[in-house]
Amino acid sequence: MSSTELPFVPPANVLPKVGTVRVAEGERLRSVELPGVTLTVRSRPPASKGLAPALYVHGLGGSSQNWSALMPLLDDVVDSEALDLPGFGDSPPPDDGDYSVTGHARAVIRYLDATGRGPVHLFGNSLGGAITTRVAAVRPDLVRTLTLVSPALPEIRVQRTAVPTALLAVPGVASLFTRLTRDWTAEQRVRGVMALCYGDPGRVTPEGFSNAVHEMERRLRLPYFWDAMARSARGIVNAYTLGGQQGLWRQAERVLAPTLLVYGGRDQLVGFRMAQRAARAYRDSRLVTLPDAGHVAMMEYPETVAMAFRELLEDAGESGERRARKARADEAVDEAGTDESMGG
Repeated sequence: MSSTELPFVPPANVLPKVGTVRVAEGERLRSVELPGVTLTVRSRPPASKGLAPALYVHGLGGSSQNWSALMPLLDDVVDSEALDLPGFGDSPPPDDGDYSVTGHARAVIRYLDATGRGPVHLFGNSLGGAITTRVAAVRPDLVRTLTLVSPALPEIRVQRTAVPTALLAVPGVASLFTRLTRDWTAEQRVRGVMALCYGDPGRVTPEGFSNAVHEMERRLRLPYFWDAMARSARGIVNAYTLGGQQGLWRQAERVLAPTLLVYGGRDQLVGFRMAQRAARAYRDSRLVTLPDAGHVAMMEYPETVAMAFRELLEDAGESGERRARKARADEAVDEAGTDESMGG
C-alpha cells in the first residue's frame, strides 16, 4: 500500500463492537438504516406533543454527544434529535466511503426524507455548519431555521492553530500522525482537543472530562477512526476549493431560512473575523458573538446559545407559545362556527 492510500475499512456488518456509547439521563439512542448508510440518532422526549422537530449535526471528530448540554434546554420549544454522522460517534462508515461535505449532506437529507421529520430547525457546528448550509441551500423545504455555531466556511487566511487539522487531509498524514502519537494516552489526547476547541478548558467539569476520555478510548479502538477523520478533513478542504453554485459562500447566500450565527472570540479553528462576512452572506441572519467562547459554544455556553435560539424563534414566529395561542384562537373560532351552525 502506498503512502497516499488510506487503510482498508471492513464493511459495517463485520465491524467489531468496541464499547458502549454514553447516553445522558433522558436521552435515547436508536439506529436507522438507510440506503447506503446507517445512522445512530440521539433524541430526547419533548416536554409536550406537537413541538416542531429539530436536528443537530456535529463537527469533525465530534458526535451527537456534542449537543447533550443544549438539547435539554430546548425541550419545551423543539422536539430534538442529533445525528452521528457516518463514521463518527456510533454510526458506521458509509458504504461508498464518501466523507465529502456533499456526502454528509446527502446522509442528512436522506434521513429527513426517510423519516418525514422535515422541515426542521437545523443546527450545525464546524463541519456540521458547512453540511447544514448545503442542506438548507439545496433543500429549503427541509429547513425551518438554521443555527450555525462556528461554521466551517472557506477562509483566505487560515489561523495557524487550524493548520494541523487541515493537514489531516493530506494523503499519508493521518497514518503518520497515528504512528507518531501511538504512545499518547487518551487523557493526553482529550486535553489537547479541549485546549484547541474550548475558549477556557477549565470550564470542563471532572465528569465531563472523564466522559470525554471514555469516548476517546472507545473511538481509538475503531478500525476506521482515522480514516473517517482524514477523509472528512479532506472533504472540508475540497469544499473550500469549489467555485460557482457549489461554493459554500455562494450556497450561504441561497439559504432562505432565518439563520442564527454564533461565533466565539477565542475560536482557534474558525476565525472570529469571519463572523461579519457570514452575517452579510446569510440573507436573514442574526449574529451572536461570545468573546470568551472557543469553537464549541453550544458545549461551553449552552444557556446563552439556547437563549439566542429562543429569540430566533420569536423573531421567526415559530415559538411554542405563539403556536399555542394560535391553536387556541383557531379552536375558539371552530367552536363558534359550530355553535352558529347548530343554532341555525
